[in-house]
Amino acid sequence: MSRYRKPLALRPNPAQAPVRTAMVLAAGLGKRMRPLTASRPKPLIEVAKRPLLDHVFDHLRVAGIERAVVNVHYLADAVEAHIKARVNDIEVIISDERKKLLETGGGLVKALPLIEDETFLVVNSDNYWVDGPVDAIRLLGQRWDEAEMDALLLVVPLARANCHSGTGDFHMDAVGRLSRRRQGKVAPFVYTGVQIVSRRLFDGAVEEPFSFNRLWDKAIAAGRCYGVVHQGLWFDVGTPPAIARTEAILAHG
Repeated sequence: MSRYRKPLALRPNPAQAPVRTAMVLAAGLGKRMRPLTASRPKPLIEVAKRPLLDHVFDHLRVAGIERAVVNVHYLADAVEAHIKARVNDIEVIISDERKKLLETGGGLVKALPLIEDETFLVVNSDNYWVDGPVDAIRLLGQRWDEAEMDALLLVVPLARANCHSGTGDFHMDAVGRLSRRRQGKVAPFVYTGVQIVSRRLFDGAVEEPFSFNRLWDKAIAAGRCYGVVHQGLWFDVGTPPAIARTEAILAHG
């Protein structure tokens, strides 16, 4: 575990933040982004002239997030060096997965001892989104209901999922509960890679490689997985061609 703490004079008022801590997932291999990821981890791939990881930390700052736990595996030294050089107003703790990649679910289980909060944010480090009238993280915080939810996912309508080639992930009912897309069907909402979760979602989970989908299925079965619709732009920047398409859309407003 590595911990970086620098002067926090630029930190927003933490009382304004919906959550205090973010888990930033930065350990993936970035296979779909090859050949760009042959020598560079995907979180450091540039979109709009800045690394994807920097865009994520920009959003954390705006939302008043105080600390981030970042997991690393592929080209971990590069990710750590980048964070140490660039992040000077948020405390960062590294969850080291160099020995074994644990995927999105297992990575969270390993990092849990480093997360002090009962409720926290989870963000994929390869996300690119533009906030709407209310920034996305605060929107999640405003909607979060500890009594009703174990997971609250930021979703975007399939029709507004820029550069996305899938058939959607979830259906949403009138009160915001999510259900899975049925096999062979199209679902109206796509997960953006941003969510708030409760620590109790991980009860019984063990430190082994597994997808976060297992945890969502658990929350859906209990009626405790909800969604909120993103009000701004979102881009699936998963392949090299998607970078150019994303930048073209951003350039044209």
